[in-house]
Amino acid sequence: MESFLSNPKNVVVLDGGLATELEKGGCDLSDPLWSGKVLLETPRLIQEVEESYLEAGARCIITASYQVTPQSLMEHRHLAEPVAVASIEESVRIAQRAREQYLQRHPQAGPIFIAGSVGPYGAYLSDGSEYRGDYVRTAEQFKDFHRSRIAALVRAGADVLAIETQPNAAEVRAIISLLQEEHPSSRAWVSFTTSRTSPAEAISDGTRWTDIVPMLEAAPQIIATGVNCIPMAEASAALAHLHTLTRLPLVVYTNSGETFDAATKSWLPITVCDGTSLSLQALATEWAGHGARLIGGCCRTGPADIAGTASALRKAGYTASNTNTKEK
Repeated sequence: MESFLSNPKNVVVLDGGLATELEKGGCDLSDPLWSGKVLLETPRLIQEVEESYLEAGARCIITASYQVTPQSLMEHRHLAEPVAVASIEESVRIAQRAREQYLQRHPQAGPIFIAGSVGPYGAYLSDGSEYRGDYVRTAEQFKDFHRSRIAALVRAGADVLAIETQPNAAEVRAIISLLQEEHPSSRAWVSFTTSRTSPAEAISDGTRWTDIVPMLEAAPQIIATGVNCIPMAEASAALAHLHTLTRLPLVVYTNSGETFDAATKSWLPITVCDGTSLSLQALATEWAGHGARLIGGCCRTGPADIAGTASALRKAGYTASNTNTKEK
């Protein structure tokens, strides 16, 4: 992936929401493990979703390991640690099987990457703190928390690590230190959630981008940085600011352009001043112009959004994917 991203006209199209598609398929994810529940119980459904994203034009699958750690599996499923670690490795093998099945149908497609999802400590807490970052642990405690999962993802053959939805600068600093000490040949992107009061200037715990970027640039393991699981409307300003701070490729995969109306219990589209609705397809080329080279979707986005994103990027002259479609 690092080599692919070195060409400024190449863009890796990421997949979209996993849990969103699983719920559409009838899965009940009201569980502390979230989509990790399906990973344990019906992994075939995860592979089907991953293949649907490849068919839509995604060229990077993010594994179903965001909410799955040895700690969470031992706590919520009472699994022995070796069994828990094996489940994390299986998340990579599921993605590998999805890639193999897709390439059998479309042997000219590619390259296709697999990113091992490394969610934050806040996701384990299951209290929304991955959007606040208001938890405190020592560097060694953060390393102990992430060590087994990262080792499992690397051992199983993930092409890159997706250190994603990160809200806490101290935690990211500890993860990078862990990579440097134990996985020096690994490669990763780091994507953050952003401050609610100044999303273009800071991450969720209030640390400013200007204080984070030098740490990322100094780590040879880090090949991209950016944002994910933030409102679509906030991404452009964050990327534009980041683009002035770093030459690293940027990564962006946002939630849908919707807001939840608690009164009607429904999702409403966000519109901009000219009355048009926001969408990944409409924003993808703008984000690429800000330096984004990994672009996809997060919560409440699906294969149709990814197909539109890939199409828009190809029309704009980016090498987004070699799809099985006839569109040029």
